[in-house]
Amino acid sequence: MTGTGARLQARALDVGHAGTRVLGAVDLALRAGEVTVLVGPNGCGKSTLLRTVAGLQPALGGEVRIDGEPLRSLSRRTLSRRLAFLPQTPLVPAGVTVRELVRHGRYAHRGAFARHTREDAESIDWALSVTDAVPLAGKRLDELSGGERQRAWLATVLAQRADILLLDEPTTYLDLRHQFEVLDVVRRLAADHGIACGVVLHDLMQAAAYGDQILVIADGRVTATGPPAEVLTPGTIGRAFGFEVSVVRDAESGYLACFPRRPAPEADTAAR
Repeated sequence: MTGTGARLQARALDVGHAGTRVLGAVDLALRAGEVTVLVGPNGCGKSTLLRTVAGLQPALGGEVRIDGEPLRSLSRRTLSRRLAFLPQTPLVPAGVTVRELVRHGRYAHRGAFARHTREDAESIDWALSVTDAVPLAGKRLDELSGGERQRAWLATVLAQRADILLLDEPTTYLDLRHQFEVLDVVRRLAADHGIACGVVLHDLMQAAAYGDQILVIADGRVTATGPPAEVLTPGTIGRAFGFEVSVVRDAESGYLACFPRRPAPEADTAAR
């Protein structure tokens, strides 16, 4: 499904650190049932933008609304029931099993010391199920592969039962197979459960394959916004990343792929 209702909206948003603007005048809409991918060169402000719309650091200007309500008017507990955020490198608690970790996702509803309810148990089981983490539930986090551990963290934030999911480079440090496994989960969360997903990715081909909307960030602003086929063009990518690329569409899957433009090898060199 492709949703039309914006669960999270940012308008004329300025973000940065210690009063220094990194990114300005950002307009962003995360819609129910869609995956919105943020791409751009290192240091352009992608993670800062994600942390700001998650309410983890103050905006320098503009506003963020969650379901039409100003972000600044929501309490931390209210916000955590509507929005879940997974950072790049979450700390791994020693000796904790996957099910114990996922239970932490219910603290927004019950508090750290409250007795868990049937609703909590159902939410935990649901989060483990949709991330294909049920077989991992009794294992310790330090026993898991990188892809399994990332699925466990996804289950933890999903247990919040939030309608908005923000993921900061969820495929970092994963091999190719595990990258696709994690992104497949994100795609299903949007398509099957109507969650509005905002994801920071470095890989443009993955952004094209999994994103409904792409935001290209460079030079302190959003330089392009729209569907992958409209945004991931040689001109847009070249200006953002500072080098020339070719963009081709795979005939079988329809997915876009980007390649650096290099001089063709000479015939005698290629024949060696």
